[in-house]
Amino acid sequence: MEKKRVAVPILCHGHSRPVVDLFYSPVTPDGFFLVSASKDSYSMLRNGETGDWIGTFEGHKGAVWSVCLDTNALRAASGSADFSAKVWDALTGDVLHSFEHKHIVRACAFSEDTHLLLTGGVEKVLRVYDLNCPDALPREVDKSPGSVRTVSWMHSDQTILSSCTDMGGVRLWDVRSGEIVKTLETESSVTSAEVSQDGRYITTADGSTVKIWDANHFGLVRRYNMPCTVESASLEPIYGNKFIAGGEDMWVRVFDFQSGDEIACNKGHHGPVHCVRFSPKGESYASGSEDGTIRIWHRPFDP
Repeated sequence: MEKKRVAVPILCHGHSRPVVDLFYSPVTPDGFFLVSASKDSYSMLRNGETGDWIGTFEGHKGAVWSVCLDTNALRAASGSADFSAKVWDALTGDVLHSFEHKHIVRACAFSEDTHLLLTGGVEKVLRVYDLNCPDALPREVDKSPGSVRTVSWMHSDQTILSSCTDMGGVRLWDVRSGEIVKTLETESSVTSAEVSQDGRYITTADGSTVKIWDANHFGLVRRYNMPCTVESASLEPIYGNKFIAGGEDMWVRVFDFQSGDEIACNKGHHGPVHCVRFSPKGESYASGSEDGTIRIWHRPFDP
């Protein structure tokens, strides 16, 4: 029997509580970057390739649930249990804007053109902030049927994707009308929803299932039954021939896109894995865990 390769990760310390979200920037002239969110009330910026710590965004007074970088990795955004979303200067660490909410902010995302910030959370409201006019009232994109868990932009910022903590399904909203145009049905609540780098696929994790959807026609492309409850999944961005998943059993697995066969099983975390993301070049990926660490796995599988 062929022996599966085991990757040796780069171990990134710094957070004192669980790491609950990770986000890679696109490749920039200065390389690519990784930002993390933790229940310790901080988010951290790292070199995406080496894992070297660059800086810590300090200012939230509650758990940071979501974090992201804009296209050029010049600004970061975070959503927190302190009822706020903040936009940060990624070069200096300064707070550029702080947007107050009425409840916990669970998700945030920059638009592709970087001018807008989308937020969602326990209020069941999706808000769009114009970063060119940060003092203006945000646009509220109708009301979500449940507490918002994840948000993303699609179709050149014409569509918003969201999922809920307390019900299944992924909802796709038309930005202009503010209406739900499609719901991708799932059996359990979707804890991770990622739009692929080329815009072709949506990768979701719900319960013990990972699903790949057509991002333009919204049909189900692949469905995979996982060996445990998984919280996060990510598709390899260059070739789209593999995906990773992590969850309650503390392991980070690599699977073949076509067959669903497990290619590698990487062990090292000492708590459930809350988030996994491929780097923008597909040469490595990162995982964040209940144990408060980030691990960056290089060469996680045979070419």
